Amino acid sequence: MELSYKSITELRKLLQEKKISPEELYSYYVNRIKKLNPMLNAYLTVLDKPNIDYSKKDQPLFGIPFSMKDTYNVKGIKTTAASKVLEHHISSYDSTVYVRLRDAGAVLIGKTNCDAWGHGVSTVNSDFGVTKNPWNLEYVPGGSSGGSGAALVADLCTFSIAEDTAGSIRCPASFCSVTGLKVTYGLVSRYGCIAFASSLDTVGPMAKNVEDLALVLEIIAGRDIYDATSSSQQIPKYTQGLHNKISGMKLGVPKEYFTEGVDEEVAANVESAIKIFEKLGVKAISISLPMTKYAIATYYLINPSETSSNLARYDGIRYGGNRDLFGAEAKRRIMLGTFALSAGYYDAYYKKATKMRTLIRKDFAEAFKKVDFLIGPVNPTPPFKIGEKTHDPLTAYLEDVFTAPINLAGIPSLALPAGFTKNKLPIGFQIIGKHFDEAKLLNIGYQYEQEAGINAKPEI
Repeated sequence: MELSYKSITELRKLLQEKKISPEELYSYYVNRIKKLNPMLNAYLTVLDKPNIDYSKKDQPLFGIPFSMKDTYNVKGIKTTAASKVLEHHISSYDSTVYVRLRDAGAVLIGKTNCDAWGHGVSTVNSDFGVTKNPWNLEYVPGGSSGGSGAALVADLCTFSIAEDTAGSIRCPASFCSVTGLKVTYGLVSRYGCIAFASSLDTVGPMAKNVEDLALVLEIIAGRDIYDATSSSQQIPKYTQGLHNKISGMKLGVPKEYFTEGVDEEVAANVESAIKIFEKLGVKAISISLPMTKYAIATYYLINPSETSSNLARYDGIRYGGNRDLFGAEAKRRIMLGTFALSAGYYDAYYKKATKMRTLIRKDFAEAFKKVDFLIGPVNPTPPFKIGEKTHDPLTAYLEDVFTAPINLAGIPSLALPAGFTKNKLPIGFQIIGKHFDEAKLLNIGYQYEQEAGINAKPEI
């Protein structure tokens, strides 16, 4: 039976009609991983034997194999955050997002590669080797959740749970031509996810299409007593609103997202997406987000400050290896953050950054008084070659210029495929909504997806 690149809905139907067993489905993915992972390095850990619980056979994701970024704790399984510091660490408890998926019948197939501790946009910063983009093995798959993006587009899992602090879901979704959702801060519990920058981290799904994102989000979203930052917001049935018409909506096009520095092919593909929305009856309106120019400076003060605090626990005494095992990027962020928080500099740097964060949040709030959603590139460039930005960290940091503001504001953003460059490399774009507007974004994204019909697959 042909199983390649099937959606969750299609696989659920095959399982329910008993045209395939959960074990056979799991074997299909494990065999593909064994064949392709030596070339791609998308997985750090693969579970050869499925943990299928037949008491869950009536649950919505029963028998569906999925992956998780290697920042999520699963009891009894190695969790490394792609860092040598945790190379031998075996988790002693389960993350909430894993528990919810397990209870819904989903079956974990493995942990995916990422930039160590989530520090990067390429997966080049993994201590266990770079993940390669299935579209062209000389190029990065994005980051920090690059392993999840590569695994999805190579059909090595049905969906993946990743994490987005400044674009770490949306960047690999864009660079690999899959979908990814950065949720409203607090919508999904962070309990059991290794912290990067705690006020910015969000847990979210990556998948092959928007409907699959909606199915998974229905399972993982909602209040968690183990996470004080999780929201009590009522969770809608995200799948029920996908078919709603979007005609009459207003689309904001921030002029700051189409300035000098944005690759011409990236801009052209996003403009093509705008035309598709206009074809669907959406009115495009030019708007301004003037605080955008301060977002990267703001982010790269808050992010390292919280990182230096979070990584302080890895002292080689309680758990993990010695601190000399930290990679160059982790050390860079620890030093920058410690400096920004130090006596005499806290007010000058970190405190000012938190004030600017408030202004960025107000920027978006003003925009949403005029439009229903915003559109822009995910990254200013298409995928770049492995090693291209390694010796110039600033150019890599600038890849976050259009994604970091969304995390600073705590609002949701959905990354979707826009097309390809002349060199057949994927380009994505993002649509941005108000707090807890995921249902609307998924509806808008689904309608775009049906109209655009972008479904090319890499030849691997």
